[in-house]
Amino acid sequence: MAPFRILGIDPGTRKVGYGVLEVAERVRGERVPFRYVECGVIEVPGHEDLCERIFIVAQTLSEVIEEFAPNVMAIEKAFYGRNAASALKLGQARGALMLMARLRSVRVFEYAPAQIKQAVTGHGRATKAEIQHRVGVLCRLQCLPAADAADALAIALCHGFQHEARPSTSALRQAT
Repeated sequence: MAPFRILGIDPGTRKVGYGVLEVAERVRGERVPFRYVECGVIEVPGHEDLCERIFIVAQTLSEVIEEFAPNVMAIEKAFYGRNAASALKLGQARGALMLMARLRSVRVFEYAPAQIKQAVTGHGRATKAEIQHRVGVLCRLQCLPAADAADALAIALCHGFQHEARPSTSALRQAT
């Protein structure tokens, strides 16, 4: 049976962070809820127009999905910024990334930035450095990932923490 994998996505129009975690029962004799698989940043040259940038990040995400076969994708929800044009562009990129995941039969879940920070660091106002550090500890990484990749791993961890405490559907059926 294939392992259950979570793909975390930190969306953007020029940089998209991604992180893949595997739900693990035991690692080296001790229970570890998640095992780090991979993380990285999809970078698109700024000189490309928006449509081309969105196409490139969606196409590259398709390749990531093909390689790592995640069961679910967790993505950061859009937040309201001061610049409406930037928020609109980010929304377009998020939509393309979510569509690409669904075309590959990957379920999509969304989490607010404060919810992600709360889940990973214990408070909703964590800095990028705090997130990077905590992700490094939780994923048992030798060195800290790039900020966008760390954010993506934090999003994947948030999804895992949200669903780890809930009983499975089969367990619920057995209890009733």
